Amino acid sequence: MKRLLLSLWNYRHFIVGSVKNEFRTRFIRSRLGAAWIVLHPLAQVLIYALVLSQVMQAKLPGVDSQYAYPIYLLSGMVVWNLFAELLGRLLTVFIENANLLKKLAFPKLALPLVSIGSSMVNFTLLLLAMYLVFAFLGHFPFRYILWLVPLISITLVLTVGIGLTLGILNVFVRDIGQVLTIVLQFWFWLTPIVYTIDIVPQKYRFLLHLNPLSSIVEGFQSVLVYERSPDILPMLYPALFGLFMLGAGMWLFLRAKEEITDVL
Repeated sequence: MKRLLLSLWNYRHFIVGSVKNEFRTRFIRSRLGAAWIVLHPLAQVLIYALVLSQVMQAKLPGVDSQYAYPIYLLSGMVVWNLFAELLGRLLTVFIENANLLKKLAFPKLALPLVSIGSSMVNFTLLLLAMYLVFAFLGHFPFRYILWLVPLISITLVLTVGIGLTLGILNVFVRDIGQVLTIVLQFWFWLTPIVYTIDIVPQKYRFLLHLNPLSSIVEGFQSVLVYERSPDILPMLYPALFGLFMLGAGMWLFLRAKEEITDVL
């Protein structure tokens, strides 16, 4: 493990350069450039807000704003976008870089780090845009903003753990990528993003609590919507689950790293 970390450190310029390069090439021929990172999720929020705003407005007590529901939506969507984007990148990171792996000698784990870096750049831009939208709507959730650091960290551990594990398995069993596309559709609706957990019948709420992303989303909503610190106890489940998956992913990687290039 020490040798692996040392090799990643030696290739740190390659990792940082790859993140910058990906960001530039992604928008080099686009007039709006990085604005597309923000416009896509904002358009999705607008659609849900137009359809469900009147139904959900009364379900958000404690938010003194006529734009309570759009604020609630944005707070959940910013987490989901980080999770879904990074998970999707990690799922195909080895497959999409097959030629690079065959031609160059570098630590394979550098590729997931590039994916993490690129997703975090996109997330940061979206988070800044979200705060600008909040300010425009007269909502200023800055009091507990430092809580976002541990919340983002838990989200990354969870996503990287799941993504690295599935990304390695996807090299050997390509059906995993197709299955995950379907699973993510159900996963979105099993996460309290467009609705509050209070409207779910009591007997079905355990399904939401089994979802480790639910507690993270509720933590973001506490900070960004209700301007209070999140409950620490519910955070333990996604944190421990994420660490377990990260350990499983690293174990798989160490066992399969020599075979990945051959299979590709």
